[in-house]
Amino acid sequence: MTKKKNIGILIFDNAEVLDFAGPFEVFSVTSELNNFEPFDVFTVGETLEPISAVNGLSVNPKHDFKSCPNIDILIIAGGSGTRQLMENKKTLDWINKVYQNAELTISICSGARLLGVLGLLDGKPYCTHHEVYEHLKEIVPTGSPKQTQRFVNAGNIYTSGGISAGIDLSFHLVEKLLGEETAKQTADYMEYNRII
Repeated sequence: MTKKKNIGILIFDNAEVLDFAGPFEVFSVTSELNNFEPFDVFTVGETLEPISAVNGLSVNPKHDFKSCPNIDILIIAGGSGTRQLMENKKTLDWINKVYQNAELTISICSGARLLGVLGLLDGKPYCTHHEVYEHLKEIVPTGSPKQTQRFVNAGNIYTSGGISAGIDLSFHLVEKLLGEETAKQTADYMEYNRII
């Protein structure tokens, strides 16, 4: 077993619930089924104040930007709140700083907007929610949208399509990091039919 990886999931007001809860469940269950050895999974907010996700679900971030441990895998949720975050220098600076040292940076759904604003998708293939492609083409004119794919890899960055696609990407990464048998074990436990 390799060194335990810290997986930090960025949440914020009007984040899409399944964008963060889906990957949280996949990586957390994988860790639980393997003696909690592979991953330490936690949420991160700009502050420790509760966030109000899409449709009003209140969620408490485990860490804020100041208290957050080093992150090996950063997951950025999507949701309508990403529009406001495109103007949030503190959050953008934090994402950029984490990206510099993380093994992988992942956006789910419209979370790709934040990678786009930072220039991290310039000249690269990407996925996002089907209703966000037109906006992302404005943000990243040099990028290569992959509208028919569930997720795409661009080096140390992965992007996924909308909402449930983040679960498929999470299983892909579990398989890549820990093998097919571990991914199957998690999917069986979750009673999830992987389509990829």
